[in-house]
Amino acid sequence: MGTHSKQRVVVGLSGGVDSAVSAYLLKQQGYEVIGIFMKNWEDDDDSEYCSSNIDFVDAAAVADVIGIEIEHVNFAAEYKDRVFAEFLREYQAGRTPNPDILCNAEIKFKAFLDHAIRLGAEKIATGHYARVREVDGQFQLLKGLDPGKDQSYFLHRLNQAQLSKTLFPVGELHKTEVRRIAAEMALPNAAKKDSTGICFIGERPFRDFLNRYIAKEPGPIKDEKGRVLGKHVGLSFYTLGQRQGLGIGGIKEKGAQRGGGEHAPWFVARKDMERNTLWVVQGHDHPWLQSHTLAADDASWVAGHAPAPGAYAAKSRYRQADAACTLAADGPQHFSLQFPDAQWAVTPGQSAVVYNGYVCLGGGVITADLAGI
Repeated sequence: MGTHSKQRVVVGLSGGVDSAVSAYLLKQQGYEVIGIFMKNWEDDDDSEYCSSNIDFVDAAAVADVIGIEIEHVNFAAEYKDRVFAEFLREYQAGRTPNPDILCNAEIKFKAFLDHAIRLGAEKIATGHYARVREVDGQFQLLKGLDPGKDQSYFLHRLNQAQLSKTLFPVGELHKTEVRRIAAEMALPNAAKKDSTGICFIGERPFRDFLNRYIAKEPGPIKDEKGRVLGKHVGLSFYTLGQRQGLGIGGIKEKGAQRGGGEHAPWFVARKDMERNTLWVVQGHDHPWLQSHTLAADDASWVAGHAPAPGAYAAKSRYRQADAACTLAADGPQHFSLQFPDAQWAVTPGQSAVVYNGYVCLGGGVITADLAGI
């Protein structure tokens, strides 16, 4: 037996490879491991897009191979109240929220953690690519070692109490290594592709999904000169930086518009909720899409307090490299970031997450890029 034979750990088994390998590694290390499958969505569970039934079958098969118990727990009510309602509120306000961040803070590391503790667990574990380190009684959230898979961005709202009870077994590994272990274990889901997108939307067209919950309010699409180029279907259905699905062609014009040639693509640059107007610009590098500053609120800091003002790095969206910035904290809930290099399509509702090297310090929800229209 390993060194942890007395400790009970409850692992969130999603049906994916990362959580499967996490459970396996913990068992190898001698923990008493229990698997839990979280069901967070049931509005249209029978539809072709919701893979929850397939995922549970996969998770149960994994538990079988590893030789651990699995329990199916339904958090759909909590999810609807705490995550989905907020997601819709944000979209209706014209912002673009990140429900995965909310799900981690409210479901996986709150409702699930509470449930695990009721089962007598000392810790919980998930298949996230991140790490936890204890330094002088303080818990730090670190990036996962695989730079291409690091998920600390989605976990930045975790606090000291949550991190003290959390293990991320695959955070020390690269994805290729995780797949290799899965194949070696002969896991039935070893080759399963990674899930992408928002858990309750699955692979379905996003606009079709939102349509069921948010009323359409069409209005004008305008360019920077105020010309009407077409009609939008409702501001909630667009996000800043979006270039697909605008339904407008390029405008041919002598002396093509700045930022692009005659056929430069159009990008969503602003959403004016008061006038129900969608502003678009031509060219990826148009000044309206570049921001040197942003403001954020609803801040959550891993240490329990804001970091000292100064030089850090930050991401204003998940799929981007860390950008050098200067942090100014304006009270416990608000902060602003200044970037020497312009950031592209800074989007209200998304999270700005602050790093000191590979340590994730926390972050907040972007309220505005400070450039204005």
